[in-house]
Amino acid sequence: MTQIDVNTFVGTYPYRDIGAWTAEALVRVCIDAGTTSAWVSHLSAAYWSDPAGGNAALFGLAAAHGILRPVAAVHPGRPGWEAVLAEARARRAPAIRCDASWYGLEPAGSEMRSLLEASADHDIPVMMCVRLEDLRQRHPNDVTPDLQPATIRQLIRHAPRARLIVTHADREFIEQVHFGSTPEEASRILWDISCIWGPPEDHLELLLGTVGIERFIYGTGIPLRLAETTAAKIDLLGLDAHARRRLLSENLTGFGVE
Repeated sequence: MTQIDVNTFVGTYPYRDIGAWTAEALVRVCIDAGTTSAWVSHLSAAYWSDPAGGNAALFGLAAAHGILRPVAAVHPGRPGWEAVLAEARARRAPAIRCDASWYGLEPAGSEMRSLLEASADHDIPVMMCVRLEDLRQRHPNDVTPDLQPATIRQLIRHAPRARLIVTHADREFIEQVHFGSTPEEASRILWDISCIWGPPEDHLELLLGTVGIERFIYGTGIPLRLAETTAAKIDLLGLDAHARRRLLSENLTGFGVE
């Protein structure tokens, strides 16, 4: 069964020693988890002044490891960002990412709005992260604010052809966005399940029933989170084969991702 993990990283992390997380290490963990394709972002580059500086490495890793697909970073506040976006599309990146708060941008400001409009023109979704780590376990120097539900609602309304993939959101965040959006707006957002609680809270089961299974996709957050945690949440749902395929890969096809 095809299993696409949309939320993985390579590189190092400034606030916790995870070692130098290499492509080889990521591929090994993904294969052990049954993943057939992993979308990979550059964790180190997210903290550079130009996060697009890690894109060349991602393109190289994808060429060397068939299981990996690059999620290129685009900083719409820097000169030449349009060319970065065009290159990502030309290299068949499944998505681009822009984490505005990390880049020092206003999350729903003019730069982000321009990026979403351009991403729609290039027919490529934008990935955004709510948070990487829970506030309770963050380093004191990590003061990057969490993405807010209102930001997602503002962006998806501003760019009526844009598509968003939002990672690391919890139940409350998803509900605020989904039920505060029109059905058409909500249809242009996919949520990864890495930070949604499974049993005993069963937030994931609840959301699949209320928001709809078509709005969710498999994502783990490796290496900052364990792949086994996400896999266990899915196993404990007791989904039939069709529903499991939707969650693991088919919802991406329905979302228009190549």
